[in-house]
Amino acid sequence: VKVLKDKECPAMIIPSTPLARRCFPAIRAKKGVIMVGNETTYDDGHGHRRNVTELLEGAKKANVVLETRQLAMKIFEDYTVSWYWIIIGLVIAMVASFIFIVLLRFLAGIMVWVMIVMVILVLGYGIFHCYMEYAKLKGEAGSDVSLKDLGFQTDLRVYLHLRQTWLAFMIILCIVEVVIILLLIFLRKRILIAIALIKEASRAVGHIMMSLLFPLCTFFLLCLCITYWASTAVFLSTSNEAVYKVFNETACQFSGQTCQPETFNTSNVTKLCPDAQCLFAFYGGETAYHKYLIVLQFFNVFMFFWLANFVIALGQVTLAGAFASYYWAFKKPDDMPAFPLFSAFGRALRYHTGSLAFGSLILAIVQVIRVTLEYLDHRLKAADNRFAKFLLSCLKCCFWCLEKFIKFLNRNAYIMIAVYGTNFCTSARNAFFLLMRNIIRVAVLDKVTDFLFFLGKLLIVGSVGILAFFFFTQRIKLVQDTAPPLNYYWVPILTVIVGSYLIAHGFFSVYGMCVDTLFLCFLEDLERNDGSAEKPYFMSPNLKKLLKKTNKGQPDA
Repeated sequence: VKVLKDKECPAMIIPSTPLARRCFPAIRAKKGVIMVGNETTYDDGHGHRRNVTELLEGAKKANVVLETRQLAMKIFEDYTVSWYWIIIGLVIAMVASFIFIVLLRFLAGIMVWVMIVMVILVLGYGIFHCYMEYAKLKGEAGSDVSLKDLGFQTDLRVYLHLRQTWLAFMIILCIVEVVIILLLIFLRKRILIAIALIKEASRAVGHIMMSLLFPLCTFFLLCLCITYWASTAVFLSTSNEAVYKVFNETACQFSGQTCQPETFNTSNVTKLCPDAQCLFAFYGGETAYHKYLIVLQFFNVFMFFWLANFVIALGQVTLAGAFASYYWAFKKPDDMPAFPLFSAFGRALRYHTGSLAFGSLILAIVQVIRVTLEYLDHRLKAADNRFAKFLLSCLKCCFWCLEKFIKFLNRNAYIMIAVYGTNFCTSARNAFFLLMRNIIRVAVLDKVTDFLFFLGKLLIVGSVGILAFFFFTQRIKLVQDTAPPLNYYWVPILTVIVGSYLIAHGFFSVYGMCVDTLFLCFLEDLERNDGSAEKPYFMSPNLKKLLKKTNKGQPDA
């Protein structure tokens, strides 16, 4: 009785099987009868016999664990037989990303203008289709009813039978078409400049090939940050101690007090309260350290954001320094330093760590506030306070916009830091006002590069994903026997698709940083230089020709 009271042995003993180092009832079906061991009933430990079916509810939940384990084993088997094919797929994605960046030097203008023409043609067809539908409904019963008289209808198809609906669509599309054509007329030169900068960025990446591998360094440092944060969080979470309390069924003066199981049976508590037990209550502690443990976790999250943003900033200022050395070389690439990427990395670590840390700190503070707001929103989901929810939603929206703006400002500030070596505040102010003075060029370049990057990612991920699908489903007859047998063919396919996207994103992030750096350098070049012998232009001959600029008394680089 004492052994059972101290809970050193279970009160209910039934035939069991091992499951994840735990004892699980050996339930089985024999001729349609549910049994545990060889019996249909079991002793519940209180002298009563119960039916085995009462154990099934617990068995169902355990079966989920078993099925999950089997699924994980099958997925692991698929990886063991297909890992080298997955690597080949990722290598193909890497080569395709590199080829796309190289081809942008020749095809950027063609792709942009073809897409613009296609948008105009699609809008033109939309106008024609709306007019045909408008003309077809002429004379039909009920088609002349106005939208105001019809009112709101849940079935939206009703509106398609009205002439006024198609007339409104046609007017809207005509306005959009006219606006796009007018924008093209007035912004054609800026679009040509954006295309020329994208082509120039492709040349810069070609001269600094190591820049395409630099995201691996950033990824490695980010992994170290994540490992540090996760290990610290785990150590803090597991630093709690098991707290035991006195529990009893009758009145006892020691009820709820802390106790130690090792010495409880020899203490005065058992003498004064015979039915009292020293049982586990919770994990925690009553020291000052345990009381402020949540503050330490919060500080750990803040440090993670700070370190992660610092690593990203270090990568951005390194790439900006390397590509700026390409732009400001008068004779490209002869005047470039021997190792531009390593030189920029050394300058960033030696001279700019304070500026990077300050910019990262500002961004980390905003991100921590956003995380806090998300936590508060999660806690208030059960509450029925609409004003609090509205206020939280507004704050979340404002801080989301603030984070986007700070990321944009930091990125351009880091470029100015890499070019001029000024501190963060001065660089951020100069970059912001420089961009504001050229806001239309910024908007055009941003949209053109976004379109090309979207097209590149879609092309690379889509082509590699389709190739992986046909290969792993054994639909390519030439290599049908080469494809490995799989439990789930979607496992390597999804892995290849996700990996291809990450590789393409890494390549295009370098390319995007190159475009932004050359763009800021180009704007600085236009404002600071005039083409004279003392202040020659450093831009490429194509940009000079496009802007009708020349260096007086000096041959173009």
